[in-house]
Amino acid sequence: MVSSTAVTTKVESGSPYQLEKGQVARASTALLRHIKSKQEEQEKTATKKTLIGDNDDESDEETALKNEAIWLVLTTKKHVVDKNRLKPGKISIPHSLNAYPSLSVCLITADPQRSVKNIVADPSFPQHLSSRIERVIGYSKLKARYHSFESRRQLLSEHDVFLADDRIIMRLVNTLGKVFYKSSKRPIPIRIAEIEKVDGKKVKKDSKKKSKDDDSSFASPAIVAKEIERTLNCAAVQLAPATTAAIRVGSSKFTPEQLAENVEAVVKGLTDKFITKGWRNIKAIHIKGANTMAMPVWLASELWVDEADVVEEAEEDVKAIEGAKNKKRKQIGDDEKLLEGSKKTKKSKPEDDDDASSMAARKEKLQQQKAKALEDGADSGNKKSAAAGKAASGAPKKKRKSIL
Repeated sequence: MVSSTAVTTKVESGSPYQLEKGQVARASTALLRHIKSKQEEQEKTATKKTLIGDNDDESDEETALKNEAIWLVLTTKKHVVDKNRLKPGKISIPHSLNAYPSLSVCLITADPQRSVKNIVADPSFPQHLSSRIERVIGYSKLKARYHSFESRRQLLSEHDVFLADDRIIMRLVNTLGKVFYKSSKRPIPIRIAEIEKVDGKKVKKDSKKKSKDDDSSFASPAIVAKEIERTLNCAAVQLAPATTAAIRVGSSKFTPEQLAENVEAVVKGLTDKFITKGWRNIKAIHIKGANTMAMPVWLASELWVDEADVVEEAEEDVKAIEGAKNKKRKQIGDDEKLLEGSKKTKKSKPEDDDDASSMAARKEKLQQQKAKALEDGADSGNKKSAAAGKAASGAPKKKRKSIL
């Protein structure tokens, strides 16, 4: 039995977990009420501008203030590492995030771009959609023109939504850089290439056989228009190799019912397609505004994905662990004893004392022998000098020849 305040629901059959609609509705209502109260406070404290020409800027700021984005924050138990799931994707939602008529769309296509421009200008292409597509640019021209940081930032500010051919979506990461991929306007993939089927199966086209101006590589105007319209009614998803992901699911203009329906649709799409092992790998789901705290929508009661990840301690395991601890303690005690014994041997060694006394005796004996040898040498030297003196005195002296 689940209480009314619980944010975790586990069912006996079907999916092991599911959202509790009451909790989603309560979280959506509380979040929107908090955002609107903050907006009213900011409007009261805001100073009015009186300079000429500031009216347009003021209206833009008010529009951005009243249309604050709301995000769904998903936390997983394990990292998402599958490359196919890390590719940019989209999830259909019942209430579009791009419903306003002044929407500006930039379409980035594979070469040649002239083929897509002809598709958008075709009479069969819907007028309400072609009026929103303000720019169509091929990948080669995008790479050549927008290689500087300033040019990319200007391109980002000129349009509200960026759609990209799914054949080049992964190459845009290096081409557009962090200017785009640190913002909320990351390109959303669309499929505008023609799909050939044989016996109900897709057939890959040989790109070498296509000429540069061949329009056959793109789908018909009706199919392209349908794909673009469906993409504009989707929530963009781009997961990172981490445990947290944020997906925009609404705005502060939504009603609590609309926000709750979008949250449920996005969670279903994530568990079905993007998250490995679905609900079993989800740890928590929250919703939040751009500058608000996160409201809990769903929290997991288990922190593991599979039951095999949990190892229960058996009695044998406990005994083995205790035995290992005792063995380690005994080894530490033995090491300490050896260390103390070595210190004692260094401090006092009787054999070393005997050796020292014998060395001193030998040194003293050598000094005595040296002193005696010096005395003997001195005596013999005196005798020689005396004999030499006598010999010199007994010898006849030579007479000097007189000069005269």
